[in-house]
Amino acid sequence: MSASILDLKTVLVLNRNWQAINTRTPAEAFCQMATTAATALDVQGQDWMVPTTWEDWQQLPVRECDASIGTARGRIRVPTVIVVANFCRVPKKRPKLNSRTLWERDGGRCQYTGRNLDAGEGNIDHIVPRSRGGETTWENCVIAAREVNSRKADRTPEEAGMRLLQEPKAPAELPVTMFLHNTHGIPDWDPFLVN
Repeated sequence: MSASILDLKTVLVLNRNWQAINTRTPAEAFCQMATTAATALDVQGQDWMVPTTWEDWQQLPVRECDASIGTARGRIRVPTVIVVANFCRVPKKRPKLNSRTLWERDGGRCQYTGRNLDAGEGNIDHIVPRSRGGETTWENCVIAAREVNSRKADRTPEEAGMRLLQEPKAPAELPVTMFLHNTHGIPDWDPFLVN
């Protein structure tokens, strides 16, 4: 295993209630295990998962399907899932503001006309235009039909004689588990992810 693989976020972090809360690199996971801040899960299918301390982890045999690294003591398995010892809550975060999440928040409707838009038919409108100091925030951005946005140009809705259907707001914060994705296709993660 090359050093670059040790730096990929391929270890799922669970809180002590076994809820997914983060990802770590194998190097970070080894550090947490060695300092007893976390234990690794010895996963052999969805029905067999055993929390394993660092001392016991070093003694586990490396199976053919396991990623491993070489050490002075021999090869050691790279964990795929660890459980932190002293953390029980699931952190929350807000979705990242981009055209997809804004589209979801606004239900794919032009926020000036109420018309349902097809994909690619709308774009992001800054209520207070950027040219006039408007920022790219949840509260200052809406989905608008392209022709409506062009007609509004660099004016405020009031100046353009337009009215918003509703005041834009930031979406609620969601459990961080909703944002974790198994981009590396690690089967051991599947029982813990919402996706």
